[in-house]
Amino acid sequence: VQLQASGGGLVQAGGSLRLSCAVSGITFDDYAMSWIRQVPGKEREVVSCTSKSDGSTYYADSVKGRFSISRDNAKRAVYLQMNNLKPEDTAVYYCNAVRVIVSTTVSEYWGQGTQVTVSS
Repeated sequence: VQLQASGGGLVQAGGSLRLSCAVSGITFDDYAMSWIRQVPGKEREVVSCTSKSDGSTYYADSVKGRFSISRDNAKRAVYLQMNNLKPEDTAVYYCNAVRVIVSTTVSEYWGQGTQVTVSS
């Protein structure tokens, strides 16, 4: 199983980045996909999630109105469009795949992370 995240980088405040996560080795349609970020010394934060099929999404309050998650089941990929970036968005962003059956997580996979740095 591979979750290959890409698209991170250094950007000035107010700029944009688009993260991509290419997935292989699992039945992509069976998995809800998330972007989760972490700053050293702080707890992980779930930034955004998208369901496996019904199109429902979740956004952390800190990114609502600025970030947009999407998935392409045909390409087995999930994306995070990040606009109006702020220095506090600086973190390592991880792609996460979760399969849930009857409220039980039956499998979960993580990508390697991509660094996003926003300068003020």
